[in-house]
Amino acid sequence: MSQMYYCYTESPIGNLLIAGSRSTLKKIIFPKGKMARDPSPEWIEDAKYFKNVLDQLRAYFNGKLKVFDLQLSAEGTTFQKNVWDALKKIPYGETFSYGEIAALIGSPKASRAVGAANGQNPIPIVIPCHRVIGKSGDLTGFGGGLDTKIKLLSLEQEVISPQTSFSFQTSAL
Repeated sequence: MSQMYYCYTESPIGNLLIAGSRSTLKKIIFPKGKMARDPSPEWIEDAKYFKNVLDQLRAYFNGKLKVFDLQLSAEGTTFQKNVWDALKKIPYGETFSYGEIAALIGSPKASRAVGAANGQNPIPIVIPCHRVIGKSGDLTGFGGGLDTKIKLLSLEQEVISPQTSFSFQTSAL
């Protein structure tokens, strides 16, 4: 197992914890919500391995980047990885339902399992789990909190249509 490094970066949604090896991004951790975590004691704080990640996140939050080009290493089951690969295909500024993702991966009846895999995404934002919504258009649970999901979706919509204001429905999963 390779050494894990980490750093923090400020963003419009709070102070993000970035973690990975010398060559791959493994985690982006939100500062609040059910997926908030502190670095593990054995991780080493060193930002030098994350220059490209930090540059791309900055560009994303400034509305200048729509597709990330990073070396990722998301650890999970085969099913979870299939879901995460499908999430990367959701275009910037668009949303898909859990059922649509289930159909994309060839498991049309697995929308609940897709929701569970979506909730375990270790690299949110880059693997855009925030772009997945309920079948009726409701915003459902999100590891960084629904307010963070709304901010991310609003940021993308603002870049696409700066003159349009959007409202989102929210519901608990």
